[in-house]
Amino acid sequence: MLLIQPTTKGMNSLNPNDVSYWPTVSVIVPIYNGEEDLPDLLDCLTQQTYPKEKTEYFLVDNNSSDRTSDILAIAVEKANHEGLKFYHLTENQIQSSYAARNAGIKASKGEILVFTDMDCRPYPNWVEEIVKPFTNPSIGIVAGELIALPGNSLLEKYAERAEIMAQKFLLEHPFCPYGQTANLAILRDIFKKVGIFRPYLTTGGDADICWRIQRETHYKIEYTPKAIIQHRHRSHLKSFQSQLRRYGCSNRYLHELYGVKLMQECTTQDIVLGVSRWIVQDIPKKSIKLLLGRADWIDLIRTPIDLIGFQARSIGQKEAKLPQKAKQIEWL
Repeated sequence: MLLIQPTTKGMNSLNPNDVSYWPTVSVIVPIYNGEEDLPDLLDCLTQQTYPKEKTEYFLVDNNSSDRTSDILAIAVEKANHEGLKFYHLTENQIQSSYAARNAGIKASKGEILVFTDMDCRPYPNWVEEIVKPFTNPSIGIVAGELIALPGNSLLEKYAERAEIMAQKFLLEHPFCPYGQTANLAILRDIFKKVGIFRPYLTTGGDADICWRIQRETHYKIEYTPKAIIQHRHRSHLKSFQSQLRRYGCSNRYLHELYGVKLMQECTTQDIVLGVSRWIVQDIPKKSIKLLLGRADWIDLIRTPIDLIGFQARSIGQKEAKLPQKAKQIEWL
């Protein structure tokens, strides 16, 4: 039973010296080849303001081939020495971030399970803020906000300008709202009712778990913009296209699981018309706005990058087919 209660005691200030009304929290992070990201992520986790006696962290290595395992072993020893509960787990049977999250779920004891990814940088009060909405007993899922980690590359600046991973757009999904597991919290007891993640699913599991919860229980999802995580965006064209192809693959999987409407297919005609409109209409208009200080320089080249993303997503959706195994739901 969730311990958090809507009283004035400690609710507004989250006084770490008075934690009697605050629930236990398990933070779960799937990790694959994370040697470059781990130092910054671990630093962010150790700086969390949520009472450390109420928090545990599960870092799940999903069959990495780099120095991830060594880094985690050192980090866990150091954190435990400082009174933080860090655990290094391994999921090397199934190559899927959702299988890795399941390993964390099954090992955890927290009343609220909080998820993020290795390329994320949570603000110090992230856990604190994402727990607050659970004072409302009808809330079973909370989605925090994702903002861009400042970058220097063209694609990173584009992603920041386009708010490419902003949760607010997903919460307006026409089929059913959902949040990304890069910044998501779920009541543990719910998993006993709907199951945990589909372990063989490689993309789309964020929407799937949120939709199962909302369709099969009375619980609702809430968005809290104060629970902020900075997310590292793709800096190279190849990785950007791969990301968008995965989004297209997710569209196909969710279509097969739920009948969600597929996105429009990108054709050669769409590309030609898009480029023509960009040259004839967008560049002149946005150049004037840029001179007047009403636009950013990235707006001048946003259309061709949009078209590259549209094409990649379309290819991903067209080529994907949901494996039979991916329909399996794992249970606690």
